[in-house]
Amino acid sequence: MLPENGCQTDESTEKKSIGRKLTEPFANIGKAVLDWIDTMGAATIFLFAALWKTFRARQLPKVVNQLYYIGARSSGIIILISLFTGMVLGLQSYYALAKFGAQSAVGTLVSLSLIRELGPVLSAIMITARAGSAITAEIGIQRISEQIDALRTMRIDPLRHVISPRVSAAIISFPILTTFFNLIGIMGGYVSSVILLGLNPGVYFNSIRANVDINDITDGLVKSIVFAVIVATVCCYQGYFAHLRKDSHGAKAVGMATTSAVVISCVLILVSDYVVTSFLI
Repeated sequence: MLPENGCQTDESTEKKSIGRKLTEPFANIGKAVLDWIDTMGAATIFLFAALWKTFRARQLPKVVNQLYYIGARSSGIIILISLFTGMVLGLQSYYALAKFGAQSAVGTLVSLSLIRELGPVLSAIMITARAGSAITAEIGIQRISEQIDALRTMRIDPLRHVISPRVSAAIISFPILTTFFNLIGIMGGYVSSVILLGLNPGVYFNSIRANVDINDITDGLVKSIVFAVIVATVCCYQGYFAHLRKDSHGAKAVGMATTSAVVISCVLILVSDYVVTSFLI
């Protein structure tokens, strides 16, 4: 009887092992989905809590300080990228449309490409690379050095003191920098198509005036606000909870959080760009 019971036990154990191996991929997928939902929910609550605390007293000086850091100090890279983006668009558009004798549409193509798509997307990515990474690193260092815990000890709300000004400043800065990007980019298209290639300047600006309307501009600004919310939330969230990362700790956690913030922000910018475009088009 003992050998028979032993054989039955071994068979049962083997069946359970095979069952676990077969279901393990599905369990991993389910765990990943649940973790994603949990993170999205926590980030959403984090965002609304930060926005609510923006309306508390004495927040304006902090918001202005972050406006300078996120907005004004990002203007240099925005000017450089937008100028050459517009010049490349003007150059490519001129030679592409010349094949059909439609050089007069260069201004329209350049302006609509910038206002509706390239302006909001490239501005958001550039601000993420310059300011978003720095925000994550700064908040992450405050977290691992226990500065945020010290604020709680002094009965100062970290969300109100650290997070809210950055989120508010991002929401204000992104549309302004996007508009700046569009204007400089259109002038870059003017340089390459009119000054360098000889297109009539009246034709260039008249095509813009005739084909760009207020809806195109508002659609681009709506995208910039959506991108601002995404970038500010992701970067602040990654830095604020850098100490809870499972893959690292200490200074390495700050570096990993900064990398994750930039990568996730850029991916979400492109994904949300498609989603918003599908609703606005």
